[in-house]
Amino acid sequence: MRTCQRCVLPASFPGAVLDADGVCAYCRRDRATEASRERQREGLRARFRALCSEHRGRGPYDCLLAWSGGKDSTYTLSLLRRRYGLRVLAYTFDNGFVAPQAMENMHRISEALGVDHVIVRPRFDLLRVLFFRAAERPEAFSLKALTRASGVCNACMGMAKGVGLQLALRHAVPIIAYGWSPGQAPVSSALFRRSAGMYRPMVDALMEPLQRLADDDVSPYFPAIDDWERVEVPPLDVAPLLFCRYDEAEIADEIGALGWRRPPDTDPNSSNCLLNAYGNAMHRARFGFHPYALELANLVRLGAMARHEALARLEEPEDPAVVAMVRLRLGVADAGACYERAVATTSAESIDRTEHLP
Repeated sequence: MRTCQRCVLPASFPGAVLDADGVCAYCRRDRATEASRERQREGLRARFRALCSEHRGRGPYDCLLAWSGGKDSTYTLSLLRRRYGLRVLAYTFDNGFVAPQAMENMHRISEALGVDHVIVRPRFDLLRVLFFRAAERPEAFSLKALTRASGVCNACMGMAKGVGLQLALRHAVPIIAYGWSPGQAPVSSALFRRSAGMYRPMVDALMEPLQRLADDDVSPYFPAIDDWERVEVPPLDVAPLLFCRYDEAEIADEIGALGWRRPPDTDPNSSNCLLNAYGNAMHRARFGFHPYALELANLVRLGAMARHEALARLEEPEDPAVVAMVRLRLGVADAGACYERAVATTSAESIDRTEHLP
């Protein structure tokens, strides 16, 4: 399969449109210089420092962090505590497939940084239905969402965001932080405040595809009307890694000094979740491109990752033993049959609909 010669987007990726030189449309549109990016990041850092000063110490917690236990969210926790001096409530959405080493890492590092840590573990019969159906029917999610993550990951992240907002509202926390890498979100998403009128429709839109997959069983994990009435101003979303220096070697050194160890059983694109391998495999079979292709291509384009490293991560096959374990727990009888169904249900129309996504 042809791959962009500047980043790593494959020709099969929606909207890639490789030209005669093998350069994708995303690279052709990217005219930002590193100097202009750094000016934007510096402005965001200054704004965030001001927000920290405004909110620090006004309540029991200054910030809520969505903490998966992976390297990026763990480094984000370190930044919030050590660089910005915030009192953080970290929460983890336990999807039933968190790597044992990731759990051990979180226990050790929450103690080292003096952080309260809440683990939300929904009943597994609900998660089994949700993840099984998300893998089989990813069209429950928008086409744009599926260019950024598998159906399984979209389902998991949707639940995790709902839980986080519920916690933030109930504890009156003014800031919700995420460990998004610069490859996962544009810098314009680094600091985002929604009005109350914007927030509730956003949450409804987040919950709607999950309801299509698992009915109203997902509702308890999202804010209720009483939760909205607790606050006058909804919390601010922040993703510090979008405006702070992002270097994976430096991240590994800093969190390694805190006791973080990479799990030996996760795939190369996750450092916390065993479910990820199954979601990747199903997504590749269904859509013909890796769900991490866009994130890694963005990192290459930003100079945060070497192209050969990104290619290696995209080309490494999923561990069959991990995929088999996930299939067994989800009640999937035969992986081959699942892949065949996924490929068979991918119509030419659905591919064409994704071709012009931004």
